[in-house]
This record gives sequence, structure tokens and C-alpha cells, in this order.
Amino acid sequence: MTSLGSFPINTVVQGDCIEHLKALPDNSADLIFADPPYNLQLSGDLYRPNQTKVDGVDDAWDKFDSVTAYDQFTEAWLRECLRVLKPTGSFWVIGTYHNIYRVGAIMQNLGFWFLNDVVWVKTNPMPNFKGTRFNNAHETLIWASKSKASRYTFHYHSMKTMNDDLQMRSDWLIPICQGEERIRVNGEKAHSTQKPAELLYRIIISTSNPGDLVLDPFMGSGTTGAVAKRLGRRFLGFEREPFYVSVATERIAKVKPLEAPLLEYRTEKKKPRVPFGNLIEKGYVRIGEPLYSRDRKVQALVKADASLVWNEECGSIHRISALALGKENNNGWSYWYVGREGRLQSIDELRHEYESKYLKRPKEYSTELDFSSQVVKEPEPSFLGDE
Repeated sequence: MTSLGSFPINTVVQGDCIEHLKALPDNSADLIFADPPYNLQLSGDLYRPNQTKVDGVDDAWDKFDSVTAYDQFTEAWLRECLRVLKPTGSFWVIGTYHNIYRVGAIMQNLGFWFLNDVVWVKTNPMPNFKGTRFNNAHETLIWASKSKASRYTFHYHSMKTMNDDLQMRSDWLIPICQGEERIRVNGEKAHSTQKPAELLYRIIISTSNPGDLVLDPFMGSGTTGAVAKRLGRRFLGFEREPFYVSVATERIAKVKPLEAPLLEYRTEKKKPRVPFGNLIEKGYVRIGEPLYSRDRKVQALVKADASLVWNEECGSIHRISALALGKENNNGWSYWYVGREGRLQSIDELRHEYESKYLKRPKEYSTELDFSSQVVKEPEPSFLGDE
């Protein structure tokens, strides 16, 4: 697919996001990330203690005549996003205390199903120069699906791996854009609310797959498109301001996608539910043959009841491997090997071979029985044979 509706894929399109969203087909986006206007309602200039002016958010696109006008705008673009989002897709929106609660309430009224609220904790926030409030050091993201029944993508194990084998929490410590990451034009920052690439990286890597379509109705300086392209996703962005369209397009063009093998989610692949005894029954492991540790220093004998015998100890592949390692518990699937054709082969590989052959559902089932051949037919060697 090279286009979505009338819009070319992998482009930033200038124009009103609501009108553009209306032109998209139903159920067409795998992931939507929205960074809408916050309606900050700021009044007057803000200065640092040294009397230098703070370059805050005072752009025209963030101003609305009233809260009612903001709510109407929010409901309009959210309604279209709900329609465009796939039943298997994820929707993310970010905001501050100025708007996120209004956005969240409208989302629930429309039928979005909330999965998490995530707090982006800014490790280097802008100080509160007036000293009249707490230092505002976070923004809130809402992660939602199209409905309660949605089967959305979530790479739980990969996120756990990213977090040093601990569950990824809903408080994300990420610094705001600074230094070289901050996009500048003629020495001035190009966008007042540019989001860090790390934030979009975590969102896209956790809730989408390579090749998925990532939609951003408020593309701004192009962070969503840049990260999506880097991670092998397709993207489409809408942006009202021609200047931002130019900045985003130029920025994204410089990004080189990662090679496909680097984007595989190998930690997400579930181990097949195959008992060790099944390998014996089908002849993948033979009764009476030895199992080895990887270095061949440990050798155990396979018994008919699928237990192993080692140094007068008898037990499961897990218990015996744990005893050999001097541990309370151990995963025997990753410990034991069999000798095959002059080399060692992991029994975990044999487990996957068993799953592929016997547990995968055939694409088609025949409703006719073939009586032209011998009815009773022995399979390849199993535990009934010596070989």
C-alpha cells in the first residue's frame, strides 16, 4: 500500500487534521499518537530571575476562544481517530494538567477503552520561575484501544527486557529535548513543544509491529514520523502549519531505517507447551539415550517415564539440571542436549520441531477419507522402535 485514502504513505501532509482525518478509511491505522494543542491559556510574558525572557508556548495554534471551543475541537478530531483506528490498534494522546483530563473524559464518552495512563517524568524540567507553584515536572499520556474487546499489540516481554528484566512501569523518566536533539532554524527552536525521540521510541516499539501504519494528526516537528521510519513502520502525518511541514519533512528524510533482522521481537515468541514426555513418545528423544549439558560435563540417562537419572538422583529435566548446577530451580529446556550426527542439539530445538509438525493447525481440512492406500500406517520411528 502506497497511499491511505488520497494521501501518500510516509509523508507529512499540510492542512486541517479534522478534514484530513475524515478522508481516511475506517479501521486503517495500527497506531495513532496525538500531541494536540494544550490550550495553556497563558497570559503575559514570563521572565527568568536574570530578566531574560522564557521562550514558552505562546503560538497561535494553541489558543482557543473558550473551553467550550476547545472541547468541540477535541471531540471532533477524537471521533475521527476512533473511526480510523483499527480494532487491533493502539491510541496514544499526551497532555498537561491544562487539557488531559478534558481529553480523557471526551475519549471515554466516545467509547475508547483505557489501558494505562503513563506519566512522562521530565528529568530536566523547566523551573517554576515565579515560585508560586510546584515545579511542573511531568506530562500525562493516555494509552487506549478502540473498545474493551480490542486485541491490541503490546510487546510486554520486550519492554521487560528493555527495563533490565523488570516489568516496565507507567512512570517513564525521560529528559526533555535539549542540545543537538532540539530542532533549530536560524538558531531558534523550531517547535515549542517538540517531544523527545525516546518517548516516541518507547510508544512505537511497545505497541506496534514493523510494517504497521503510524498516524499522527499533529505532526509538528516530525518526531513521530522520524521514529516510525527508523523502526521500520510506515507513517502518515497531518500538520496545519506549512513551516512545521517543511521542518518535519526535511528531518524525516535524513533518517535511515533499521535493518529488518534488528526489529524482530524474539523475546515475545512464546515457548511451545510441549511436555518432555511428548518428545519421547514421538521418538525425538529415545529411551535409554544420554542427555548432556552444553559442555558435556554432565550426563543423564533418559528413562521410559520421561525422568532422568544422574548420580543416583532421579527426576524431571528441570530438577536434575538444577541439582547439577547446585540451584533450587532451573529451566531444563535450555540446559539439556542430545547427540545428533556428531553434534549436540538442544532439546528446546526438538520441542519447536515437535510443535511445528504436530501442533500447528492445517490451513485446510479434507472432508474425504482415502481408502485406496493402506489404512494402518506406521509413522516415522517413535518410542516403539530402537532407531
